[in-house]
Amino acid sequence: MIQIETYYITVLTIGIVGFLSLVQLLVADLTAIKQKHTPGYPINPDHENFLFRATRAHSNLNESIAIFILFALFGILSSCSPYWLNVFSSIYLISRILYMSFYYANLKLARSASFGLSAIGLLGMFVVSIAKWL
Repeated sequence: MIQIETYYITVLTIGIVGFLSLVQLLVADLTAIKQKHTPGYPINPDHENFLFRATRAHSNLNESIAIFILFALFGILSSCSPYWLNVFSSIYLISRILYMSFYYANLKLARSASFGLSAIGLLGMFVVSIAKWL
């Protein structure tokens, strides 16, 4: 039987990642309104434009959020090591917050490093979960 309370950090992380997505959506939308961007029209791909960076930061989170949720569910439902699933989900969360901050600040190398860290978090979640099946 699954002891969901042992995965409380992972479950909390799912909620915080959802909130992070909402914050990024609001930042991108409010920036578009402030810059008088016409909805439905493409955003000029220019890293010097904050609207472009805010939109890309949110899009990038959307590209990995489903993987994160699937791996969290896979780990919990597989009764994998709660300690390691909590650690790797925390790595993912922290790296996504850093990624967003670095993208907003246009710090390209730091942004890339934090993206790599989020990939390590996701990979770690998968490995600890699949290990239960091997």
